[in-house]
Amino acid sequence: MTMWVPDDDGFADLGSHDSFADGAPYNTFARLRHEAPCHWSEFDGGKGYWSITRHADIDKMVRDVETFSSARGIRMEDQTYEEYMARRTFQETDGTDHRKVRMKVAKAFSPKVVAGFEDQIRDLCGPILDRALEKGSFDATRDIARELPMRMLGQILGVPDEDLPWLVDKGDALMANSDPDFTEHVVDKMETDEFRLMPFNSPAGAELYEYSRTLMDRKNATGDTSGILHLILQPDENGDTISETEFRNFFCLLVAAGNDTTRYSIAAGIQAIARQDGLLEEMQSGEVWGTAADEIVRWASPATYFRRTAMKDVEVHGQQIKEGDKVLYWFISANRDETMFEDPYRLNLSRKPNRQLGWGQGGPHVCLGMHLARLEVRVLFEELVKRIKTIEPEGAEAFVRSNFVNGIKRMPVRVTLQ
Repeated sequence: MTMWVPDDDGFADLGSHDSFADGAPYNTFARLRHEAPCHWSEFDGGKGYWSITRHADIDKMVRDVETFSSARGIRMEDQTYEEYMARRTFQETDGTDHRKVRMKVAKAFSPKVVAGFEDQIRDLCGPILDRALEKGSFDATRDIARELPMRMLGQILGVPDEDLPWLVDKGDALMANSDPDFTEHVVDKMETDEFRLMPFNSPAGAELYEYSRTLMDRKNATGDTSGILHLILQPDENGDTISETEFRNFFCLLVAAGNDTTRYSIAAGIQAIARQDGLLEEMQSGEVWGTAADEIVRWASPATYFRRTAMKDVEVHGQQIKEGDKVLYWFISANRDETMFEDPYRLNLSRKPNRQLGWGQGGPHVCLGMHLARLEVRVLFEELVKRIKTIEPEGAEAFVRSNFVNGIKRMPVRVTLQ
């Protein structure tokens, strides 16, 4: 068996979600890295944008928040100032505004705290895997990859288990708002601006707003301070608290991003061991657990890009980026950069060093849940591979229709058990 390899013609329209519907257009990214590492594209959905595709450039630019700011939005689509202020989370802020929120919750995701979750994660993995594997044939994304981060999300937020499937469905409708399998309000096909002040321009944002209000009313009434939500509501050293809108948007971000990154990393890892010879045996040897999770995340690259906005005129690779221009850091391209990763279209579970950028490492916006995601991926695969003899694809994968979220949404597989 061989891994899935890209088959786009090298000239995909990166502004179109359809260009990613059958898997990411890696040939296009490779061409841009070689020929035009700072490339201007027109955009049917608004103002054009610059694409940054080389690892070295993104690694440098992601640190320079004074020149390239998150405080105008992080997605390709344009928005008014009113829409930005209504939807923004701490992801879409810089400087003091960003640090103020981040510092409140960073301790809850520190390496020391996250390490204490290992037994909890392992206890969750057992029943999830046993239910799926006993079927013999199943959808690995739905039955395994979706389940673990969903269960951990519930424990981190402190929400009832019975609410979790609904919450994750709404998170999908937000993050994958360009895929009709996840939402009826497809962002590039909508004919209404009714939800323009909601997160991701989605009616799911309004539903999550209402859920968060009801949830916190219930917690406050019972004195329940479990979960991370209590932390974010506490006053800072100056006695300031976040606004109701900021809290609701933070809740939406946790529901959406707290599930997607880990889910699609796990799904991509299962795709890999089902298609690339030798990976299952490497994992079963137990010798790769110190490096495997980062390589799986490199391969998955679930966060395709993040946008920045130029705060001043600047030259990059001979191109003149003007103040106010949109600049896209294509992390998915950086993670296949041949100058950084030997044989980038195959997994090397022992890859070290592994300077993958799947979590936006290097700058102040590095993924808050990075350590938790890494632990979930490692423990899930440790538990999976000790239960199976073989795993094989049982049909074609289906990918999320999105240029923002890179994920396998359906993946039929067949296993034999130990």
